[in-house]
Formats: sequence, C-alpha cells, structure tokens
Amino acid sequence: MKRLINTIQFFILVCCIGSASSGYAQEEIEEEETGSETETERNKASYSLGNGLNFSFNEEAYQFNITGFLQPGYFNERVEGLEDVNQYKSKRTFLQFGGAALKEKVSFFVQLDFSLTNPLMDAWIAYEPIEQVKISFGQKQTFVNNREMTYREDRLQFVSRSMLSQSLSQTGREFGVFVESKFKLGNTMGIAPMAALTSGDGRNSFGEDSRDSDIGGVKIGGRLDFYPLGFFKDGNELTNVDLEREDTFKFVVGVAGSQNNGASGAAGESHGDFFLFDENGTNSLPDYSQLYTDVLMKYKGFSFLAEYANTSAEGIDKVFIDDAATQILAPQQISEFLALGNSYNFQLGYITKNGYSFDVRYGTATAEFENYLGSVLSDMNETTFGLSKYFYKNALKVQASYSRIEPSMGETIHQIELILHITL
Repeated sequence: MKRLINTIQFFILVCCIGSASSGYAQEEIEEEETGSETETERNKASYSLGNGLNFSFNEEAYQFNITGFLQPGYFNERVEGLEDVNQYKSKRTFLQFGGAALKEKVSFFVQLDFSLTNPLMDAWIAYEPIEQVKISFGQKQTFVNNREMTYREDRLQFVSRSMLSQSLSQTGREFGVFVESKFKLGNTMGIAPMAALTSGDGRNSFGEDSRDSDIGGVKIGGRLDFYPLGFFKDGNELTNVDLEREDTFKFVVGVAGSQNNGASGAAGESHGDFFLFDENGTNSLPDYSQLYTDVLMKYKGFSFLAEYANTSAEGIDKVFIDDAATQILAPQQISEFLALGNSYNFQLGYITKNGYSFDVRYGTATAEFENYLGSVLSDMNETTFGLSKYFYKNALKVQASYSRIEPSMGETIHQIELILHITL
C-alpha cells in the first residue's frame, strides 16, 4: 500500500509539471502576440491527457515526449480448500521517455515499470533509412512472440495477458538488434517482415553486474504479417480492440518464431534460472524453439484473435543434471526446465461507440509429456469474461474481468480483477 501511495504521489507531481508546462506554452503564445513570434513558432511545449508532456524544437525537427500510466487495482483469487487471496496494489506503474530527430531519422524510447524490483523495461535507439524500414538496437519488446505479447501493457484487451502469453513469455523484452519493415503490395494488400538477433536471456540479460555475464548463445527470430485487405487504421494495429472501428472488414495473418541457442529459463527469456551439464561438468544448455501462428480480424467495433503456439527443445542428448555427471537427464525431465507443448488462445470482443467493451477469452495448454507432474507447462484451460469502459480511448479506462482456470489435476481457480487505467 505504501508503494501505491508513493506511486500516486509521483504521478501527481508529473501532472503538476505538465500543467506548469502547459501554462508556459500559453505564456509563449501571449509573447507571440506582443512580437516574439519567431521564437515561439520554432519551440513549443504542450500537455494533454494520454499524450503526456511534449516538447518540439527547431520547427518540430526535434521532438521529445514524457508520459506514463498507472493501474491501481484489486485482485481476488479463490480456490476451494484454501484461504482467499485479496490484494490492493498498483498492477503497473510505467514512466516513458521518447524522442525523435526527424531530419536525422533517429528516435529513442525508454520505459520503466516502478511496480517491479528491476524497473527497466525498454531502452532502445532506432534509425529509419527509409520510411518503410526501422532498425533498432537495445532492450525492446520483441515481435517474435504471439501477437498479444507484441502489444504494450497499456493496450491490452483484458486486465491481464492470456494463459498462452503468461506460460510462454515473461515480459516479452529482449536485448539485441531488431529490423522492422512494412510495405504495400498493389492497391490494397500489405506485408510486414521483421527479424531479430538477441542475447536470448530476456530482459536485463547482463545480470546484476559485470561479473554476471550472458548465459548460453544468441536467439534468432522473426515475424511475417500479411494484410490481404490492407492495413488497419492508424493506431488500430497497436491493440486487439477495434478502437478506431474499421469501416471495412480487415484482418492480418501472422507467423512468428525463434530459436534460442542455449536457453536458461522456462520460456527462453531468463538469465540463469537453471543449469545443465555435459559429461565433463561443463555448462550445456538446451536449444529452445517457439513457433506461433495467429490471425486478427476487425470490423466496426468487432474483433477476433486466434493464436496457436508450439514449443520444443533440442540438444538434450547426454546431458546431466549435476556437474559431477552422475545423473543423466531423462527425456521427459527436460519439461521440468522448459515450457514444452502446445497452446491455443481465442479472444472475441465488441466495443460500442460509447466506449463499452464486452470481451470473452478461451485458452488451452497441453504439455508435451502428458501426466508428467514435474512439467512446467501443465494441461489446463482458461475462460475469461471482460468488461471495459473507455472514457478517452486508451488514455482513461476501467477494466474488470472474471477468469475460471481448470487444471487437469487440482482444484478450479476463480479470479476476479479490477483496474483503473490512467495514462498521463
């Protein structure tokens, strides 16, 4: 609760700064009327809800933005035979910095989540040699995962990510080089090829200090999106929800995948969560592959997302659990270390013109080794119902959800979650 109060105080301070900057911008306008026209046209400052605090210099050739969002909320979990869990907390507390030098074709973005012990989420710089291509370097939310994991935390259709996303990813961030492109094909069709070369250790992959170096090899991945009927409206590709209400039926089909050479975490996005060894006692980590296919459809407020994921492991022959090489890894034991199997996720929603969104989600997970109790990915299914009210598009909204999680073994889990989302 103390952290939540401190967070709210921090964001109030940012709002005050934004208001002061808005007043400063107004003073500049007044100076325009008294003869300082040239300077105020070249340099501007403004603040608005959802867009944060914006600065532009040299006739908007250089642009900077400070914004963020806060998600205070309530969470309840009930399992028969166990005591109920009730939590009041800040689910997410993000602060964002961004900027661009238009003439130089360079941009940057930094994002922190103060609800985490290690807050750094994104920190990258990008160069656009041509309008259709962007090359980024740094820690960035990657596109090699399922489609829902490519959306930022402030643009989710439900309060939380799907079971598929949570089982096969962590934050979705990687450190490396990312190449994104987007081209029109003819008058209507579009295509978006993407590729990434990363450390394979996920967020903050370099560990606590210089002595805690990367583990394993690199991770190679990519995504290819195809838009048969043309691209979505501007901004509408950033979320599952049809916020912009497509006038004609649009959809995108995507394929994504990655190969992590030497994974050291359950979802191939961790730093030294486990170690395996060869016969000489040398670290010998398995290769971990993830393959995704998905389709997203939108039309006049309706949206439908379908996702499929398959994960597998290689390089596990003659691998030992201990560095003395006395306990060899049995085939099914690899599922104790890596999330292996198949998962599906389906999301259907409708948002009214007044901003009410009604959503339902169903997901399943099937472990590669059925009935193996030690498996990271266990057999289960999840059904979620969501209700949201968008007051100012994605800048201000209230979201509520109820989830029923049914594992193949154990009691059914009931979860209720409510958040207030405020983008500054």
